[in-house]
Amino acid sequence: MSPIAPALSRLGGMVAELTARFGQRVVVEDLGVSDRRGLLQLDPPGLTSPNRACRLIRAADGWIAINLAREEDQELVPAWLRCDPPADLDQAIDEVARTRGAAELLEDGAMLGLPIARVGEAVGDDPAPPQIAMGQPRDGRPTGPLRVVDLSALWAGPMCGAILAAMGAAVTKIESISRPDPTRTTTPDFFRRLNGRKAELRVDLTSAGGQAQLWDAVLAADVFITSARPRAFAPLGLDSAEVFAATPGLTWVAITGHGWTGEGAARVAFGDDAAAAGGLVRWLPDGTPNFLGDALSDPVTGLGAAIGALQGVAAGGGVLVDVAMARCAASAASICGIARAP
Repeated sequence: MSPIAPALSRLGGMVAELTARFGQRVVVEDLGVSDRRGLLQLDPPGLTSPNRACRLIRAADGWIAINLAREEDQELVPAWLRCDPPADLDQAIDEVARTRGAAELLEDGAMLGLPIARVGEAVGDDPAPPQIAMGQPRDGRPTGPLRVVDLSALWAGPMCGAILAAMGAAVTKIESISRPDPTRTTTPDFFRRLNGRKAELRVDLTSAGGQAQLWDAVLAADVFITSARPRAFAPLGLDSAEVFAATPGLTWVAITGHGWTGEGAARVAFGDDAAAAGGLVRWLPDGTPNFLGDALSDPVTGLGAAIGALQGVAAGGGVLVDVAMARCAASAASICGIARAP
């Protein structure tokens, strides 16, 4: 059984109720998208995440999580630690982190774009993500199947799109030719579960023509799913104010690590560090945190994003659904009754 089964059950029930209003009632458990067990090698959770990319580190005044899944992040560690490239990366992190406060480590890491979080920093108990008014709500629901553009990658965003596709929405997954969804090659079976019901459109998002294709697709959509920080969209020609000016009734489901607005908007996050930020950890008697499972913020964020998408459409759209992974993880921790730091 999943360590966050109560949260998955509650969120799945909300998804079933909402999807039944728009089309086919979706039982999320039947889609096989809530966990990756059996699809990749996973270790037992401990101080290191099951996929071995994220570690829980003791700082001078608490615990942090740093996710070094990408090679470019590993290359940034010396700059983060303010040291020469070490022979043993993990040992250097452990030694330096103990001498510095968590806030300082987070600030320096965020400036470099590292996925880093303080354990339990996020708060939230509402499973439905907040909505930011951006456009003008429609009068009534869209006619026919919902038209969805899914520009997201990895797990949470594609899971939202998979739920909407299973409901009967016409979902198009748009991928950059130069930066395709990594899940396509790292876990191809899971990729098919997440994206098998979607139409696919691969475009060159660095070209004017490719950006025009993306713009046209978004303008024709009822729902737009993304999984990048706000700063990523200007180079694509997708300023949020301009998008809503052109299509006022759109529901933009914006999945980020720490929120669309405020200081958190500039921060990077992935499933395991966001789970730690939300308090989805197990505290040992000696005050040491351990991971509870594999990238647990991803499935609860995917469910929360689907809930937010359908609530936005039901209200007429004209909103940006602010789906923060750390906040979704905190909500799941609250539903499951997981204790905060001792």
